[in-house]
Formats: sequence, C-alpha cells, structure tokens
Amino acid sequence: MHYTSVPNIRKVLNPLFLDGLREELEKAGHNTQKLHALKERLSGIRVFDPACGSGNFLVIAYKDMRDIQSEIDDRLKIERAERKSVIPLANFYGIEIRDFAVEIARLSLLIAEFQSDEIHIDQKQARLNVLPLKDTGHIICGNALECDWFDVCLHQDGLETYICGNPPYKGSTYQSGDQKADLEQIFGRRTKSWKSLDYVAGWFMKAADYGQKTGSSSAFVSTNSICQGQQVPILWPLIFGLNYEISFAHTSFKWANLAAHNAGVTVSIIGIAPVSERPKILFSNGADGKTIRQESEYINAYLVCGKNIIVNPISKPQDNRGLMEWGNKPTDGGNLFFTSEERNRLLESYPSSAHYIKKFLGAQEFIRGESRYCLWLEDRDRDAAERIPELNRRIQAVSKMRSESKAAETRPAAKFPHRFRQIQSVAKNYSLIVARVSSENREYLPVGLEDSDTIIGDRNFALYDAALWNMALIASRLHLVWIGTVCVRMRTDFSYSNTLGWNTFPVPTLTEKNRADLTRCAEDILLAREAHFPATIADLYDPDKMPDNLRAAHDRNDEVLERIYIGRRFRNDTERLEKLFDLYSKMIAKKGGKTKKKKDAA
Repeated sequence: MHYTSVPNIRKVLNPLFLDGLREELEKAGHNTQKLHALKERLSGIRVFDPACGSGNFLVIAYKDMRDIQSEIDDRLKIERAERKSVIPLANFYGIEIRDFAVEIARLSLLIAEFQSDEIHIDQKQARLNVLPLKDTGHIICGNALECDWFDVCLHQDGLETYICGNPPYKGSTYQSGDQKADLEQIFGRRTKSWKSLDYVAGWFMKAADYGQKTGSSSAFVSTNSICQGQQVPILWPLIFGLNYEISFAHTSFKWANLAAHNAGVTVSIIGIAPVSERPKILFSNGADGKTIRQESEYINAYLVCGKNIIVNPISKPQDNRGLMEWGNKPTDGGNLFFTSEERNRLLESYPSSAHYIKKFLGAQEFIRGESRYCLWLEDRDRDAAERIPELNRRIQAVSKMRSESKAAETRPAAKFPHRFRQIQSVAKNYSLIVARVSSENREYLPVGLEDSDTIIGDRNFALYDAALWNMALIASRLHLVWIGTVCVRMRTDFSYSNTLGWNTFPVPTLTEKNRADLTRCAEDILLAREAHFPATIADLYDPDKMPDNLRAAHDRNDEVLERIYIGRRFRNDTERLEKLFDLYSKMIAKKGGKTKKKKDAA
C-alpha cells in the first residue's frame, strides 16, 4: 500500500484550494450573505485523486472541508441539531489500480463522514446518518494512465474540480513494459524523448489535458527529478504549451510517510493551474528547518521564482572556458586494476612494469583519497607487457570478459584488451577533476588538480590542460547553486553534467585581470588544502570540520567572482539564481540571433 502522512497531504491540499477557502472565510467575517455563498461554493467542490490508494487525500480533503463548513455554521449561529453536511461524498472521485485499496478508500470516506458528523453535529445524528449505506464517492478500479478521466469525473458547469494525489515513483530505468506503454500512449505523439521521463510525468500531462477543457487545478507529490536535468525540456514545454503554469510548489525535501518501509526518495510538490495573474507561491526549507514562503509572478520549471526558461544541453562551451570531458571508461571486469599491495608485488618481481602502471582516480579515490592503480599501455608496448606473466593473465582475462559480454558495444573492445574500452583523453601537463556525484552536505563542489601521470576514470569529469581559473568557477557558490538547480540529482546529492551544467553555466566576459584574479583564488584554495595534507577532500569539506583557512579561501573566491557578475556579493542563493537565469536567457538569445543571421546570410 502507498501511504502518505497527513502533514504531507496538507502540503498538497492547502495551497491547492483549502487555503483559498479559509481566506474567503476570513474575508466573509460574520456577513451572512458571504457565509451562505461560501457554503454554497463548498457544496460544488469536487476532489479527484487519480492515484488514490486507500483514499488518504480524499479523506483529509473531506474532513478539512467539513471543518470549514462547521466554522461557517458557527458564525451563522445554526444549532448543532439542525446542521447538515453540504459536502456530499459523491463529490469525491478516485482511480486506484488495486481492487482491495478501492474498497478501503470507499470505506474510509464513509468513516470520515461518520467521524465528521460526530464532531460537528452529534453522535446520535451521526449514527442515524450512516445507515443505510449510501453513495461513497466515485472511486473506480483501473489504471489511471489508461482511463479517460472525463469518464471518471465528468465535467459539469458551475462545479470546481481539484486534482491531487501521490502517484507512484518510477524512474525510466525501473519502469515495466506496461508502464512504458502507458507513457507512450500519453507522450508518444508529442515527443520522441518520452522514454526518459519518470512515470509520474504521465499524471501531470493527463491533469493538464483534463484541465485544458475544465479549467481545473492540480497538485501532486512528485519525484524531484522531473524538475531537473533532461526531463525539464521534455515535459514542461508540453504542459506550458497547454496554457498551464506552476501555481505553487514545495522544493525538494526528503520523503517520510506512514509505511513500514519509508520511501527512500526525495520529492517535490508541484501545483499546476491555468495561466493567471494570481501570485505564485514557492515553499522551501530554510537552514533552520522552518518553511520559507515566497510569492512571485512566476515559478519556472526548475522550481525557481522566475520566467519559464528551459536549460538545454550544449555540446561545447560558448566561450573560452575549458572543455570538460568524461573520464576514461575501463569495462574490464576489474582486471586492469591493482591495489597498492598488488602493484608493489608486481614491481618487486618485474621492475620494468613500472612504466605500464599509473595512478588511477575514480570518484572514491578523488574524494576519499583511496589508492588505486591501473594498467595503461600504448599499442606499441603491448607485446613487451604480455611477456610479463601477471600482465598477460590480466590482458587475456579482459579479452574473455569483453568477448562474452551481453552488451553489444563492449564485445568489439575484446580486440584491444590491453586498453580501456573508452579513452577520452590524457593530460600533457595536468587535469582539473570534477566528481560526477557528490554529497549535498558539502558547501562546495569537489574539484581538484592532478598531474599528467594520473588516469582519470569515468566517475569523474576532467578538463585536460585547462587554465586554472576554470577551477575558480567550478569551486564557487554560484556554480554550486546552478548545478543543484539545472542538473538531475541522485536523491538530494549533486549529479554533475558537462553539457547541461558546465557548458550552460552563464559567465560574464572575463578580462585578463578577471582571469588573473580567479587564477590566484584557485591557487589559494589549493594551498589551503595543501596545508592540511594528507587530509582528503571528504575530510576537508566536511561542513562541521572545514578548516578556517580553506573556508576563507573559498569565501575570497566567491567575493572575487560575484563582483565580476554584479559588482558586489549576492545576498542569497535566490538572487544568485535570478541573475544566472537572466544571463542564461541573454546567452541563448545571442546564440539564436547569430544562428538566424547566418541562415539569412546564406
């Protein structure tokens, strides 16, 4: 069963429509005419959960609406014995794929009505009202992505419909064939990229389709990944294209529910509604754990206050910053790698093999300082290396592993088992390294400097022989908030992208002095780290233990860089993002203008 806690349900329902009802009640005061009008409005509100499970959203919506009606009745001075609910269970709709859960949802609504009658009328009347059993809401058993929602919740003029729920979480990698078919049915005619979407995207699209004809507003608990990375340019232009916008949102938070096994995901809550001039509300968690409420004219697809700008991947940087590439991918079954002990034994027996063994840097080696080595051969060295029994054994093992691989792209690499399957590049002098995934707890992205004898693995990105001022950009707070916004996350950890995060990062035109200042900042960061040798990146960037001199070096880097952007320090991350999105929109407009000019010239 899929459970949702009451506080999380209210994070959906309150901004969707309940807060609006309470505001209307507050404005009505004790005005009899306005109170009767609000009561009439309550009777015409329908709540529809197309992933209703055991009915928790419907039950909480019903009970909270009854609480509002009770306050109206109190102000109208209606005697408790004369009170009747104006909120029929028939106004509550749901779709649930499991028949047992459907029965629970129906029963839960009956119980909710009985409990509300007990509280707001009296126990005797509640017992009389519950029997005989009556319509318990329109809850059907079916697949919500296959069903026609108009058949389930037929549009009726004069009634308000609010769609809500907590649809199932399934990333593209984990979807079954049937679930893929569900998404293809919804998105296949709209975009060729639908296979990259999370399963929950289907509910947002169907809600927008339904709302285009009914004007209804919707809100769902969702995996936060639909507002990050490659899914943003796939999903959100389709929804915005139906004249819908994000009306409110709760930014990413770690999920807690009532199930025996808490869902191990990070979610957002996203409300969509027809475009209007009403203020949009963005909720986020402050450093003190309290909820921050921010009103804005717009909320964009990245859940940032601002106009709808979609960040698309760019294959190469648009300026003179360094080219960031993937590290080298071995696909070797572990046979090309050596621990420190294995390397030492090999060198004792065959000193000449030292020429073939290089330091290897994967993510753990970079961040946690672990030691690992790899066999790194030029084609011309293969014959000599194979005369060393241990190296020959390993090379043959790689050949066997690759030739027997189920992956079609791996098998051809059996022809060169002495090499990594994919070799991107090797530095002539040094490499700047960026971890592909790093902890959200760090205040800065891990970026480092390695000499040319170190082989960079594919768990990292690398800038080979790039100017050192590039490191100052990557190590900045500005870059951290950009990556955290436009790149997909692993739960809440940062998942870096060269095409989506580095190449799109808006940087003002840098003067020679700017580059010199940033180079000095990068050098100061490296020197501050060196002062704490042999502390690792993990040690140094533990937020509770970060050395003062390293923190000061980063702070100075932020000071220098941010003054290049706006002549002063940014006040907060919100201001940083607003400036970055503004610069990005100008960068794209400039690029588009150039493209158009060339086309016209041709």
